[in-house]
Amino acid sequence: MDYPERFELIFQTLGAEDDVVVVRMTERAGAGGHPVYEDETGIVRAEISARGEVRMLASGGHQVPGAPLLARPLRGPQTPPVE
Repeated sequence: MDYPERFELIFQTLGAEDDVVVVRMTERAGAGGHPVYEDETGIVRAEISARGEVRMLASGGHQVPGAPLLARPLRGPQTPPVE
């Protein structure tokens, strides 16, 4: 199955603007069998299905990740998966 290499995860914040985080596909798969994506820091992690369904994954102890409002696939230059 073809999955986008990158997604924008859009989170609603209390401020005036939404928070947008770009995540890239890694070589790992989540519990649902879909690719795990993460941001460049490795802190924001999510399993994202081909239909754009998102399951946020904790990357550290005591982390309670919030759910994004939207996962938008990004098209563009291919980048290698994060290892």
